[in-house]
Amino acid sequence: MGKTVRQAWRATVHLVPAAAMAFCLWIFITVLIITAIATLAVVGAWMLPETVLIIRRIAGAKRSMTAAWTGQRIPEAYQPLTGTLRERIRTAVRDPGTFTDLRWMVADYFYGALLALALPLWPVGLVVDGVWCGLLHRTPLVLPLIVRLADLEADWSTALLKPSPKARLAARVEELAATRADAIAAHGAELRRIERDLHDGAQANLVALSMRIGLAKRAYERDPETARKLLDEAQDQAEKALNELRQVVRGIHPPILTDRGLVGAVRALAAGWGSPRSWGPRSSEVGSGGEAGSGGGLQVTVEVDRLEDDGLRAPAAVEAAAYFVVAEALTNAAKYSGSPRASVRLERLRRGLRVRVGDEGHGGADETSGSGLLGMRRRVAALDGTMEVSSPAGGPTVIDVLLPCVW
Repeated sequence: MGKTVRQAWRATVHLVPAAAMAFCLWIFITVLIITAIATLAVVGAWMLPETVLIIRRIAGAKRSMTAAWTGQRIPEAYQPLTGTLRERIRTAVRDPGTFTDLRWMVADYFYGALLALALPLWPVGLVVDGVWCGLLHRTPLVLPLIVRLADLEADWSTALLKPSPKARLAARVEELAATRADAIAAHGAELRRIERDLHDGAQANLVALSMRIGLAKRAYERDPETARKLLDEAQDQAEKALNELRQVVRGIHPPILTDRGLVGAVRALAAGWGSPRSWGPRSSEVGSGGEAGSGGGLQVTVEVDRLEDDGLRAPAAVEAAAYFVVAEALTNAAKYSGSPRASVRLERLRRGLRVRVGDEGHGGADETSGSGLLGMRRRVAALDGTMEVSSPAGGPTVIDVLLPCVW
């Protein structure tokens, strides 16, 4: 009986603000009438987009209220009201979301008052269910009806406020356009990075190599010993240029991903962070069970879920993005978090790959303060993935990435 009373009370708490909102919507009819008259008179046409914005906020509050009861978020799909007054009016009138919100408002004038049916059930339910449950030990009959009324109110709100297929399509097109722009920006930044690495690294070493070979050729006849020394230096310079080129190639697509797959590459990366040297992984022996790097550096634990069961691998682009996320996140953890430990979790989902990187540092990660997190988000968005960063002051910092793919 106590559990039933608590559920009924929670349902009533949900229905009270719903009824209050319905009452306020009746008052809001005055604003709608004034807006309609002013728009028809042309003089007050500026009120139309402003009224639509108010309706969007009211509908957003209703979505939040319904999500708090059902536990499921209701998505929004609105076209932005920007530009000149004529463009804003045209958008406000043609946006499918405007019709969706107005349809909900008209219906909420009536079903929003379900509280009027719920309140009389309380005295009846306390008496009837008290006797029915307390004396006869039966299942409550009346008070659960209040919960059903709250469920009915939430179901109607969900159905009415859910964006139309046309609105979802328009929102999806805008999202893909923004994603494409970010992908192009990330691609351009990557090309500039590769060009800079080649110019400052391999190209400079090759120029020095060419100069040393030229000096050695000139000194060969008159001073063979000096020529031999210059050739030795040229050989060292060639090896250095080769290492620079290898680093550039690894930055484009790490060969270890092709050879060992994502799991093996991440475990090698985690092992490299066990080195006490400053920021950057190296190849080393993997720690206990091949799962964590150890030593004086950042200790990284790797957890793998269902990625090694049947040997299936994600597409190369997905593996590269996941590896980049792990590498960048561990770099940030080593540089800024102040934590000696970090964790990496790779999880195979039915329709995607989840990458979760966390540390025990002081938190406070800010995407606007550097290009690391922004670059990660752009790379993930280019694959239609999502990235969530949780880094409250005092920590911990958790980066959760979901990359869609077909296995």
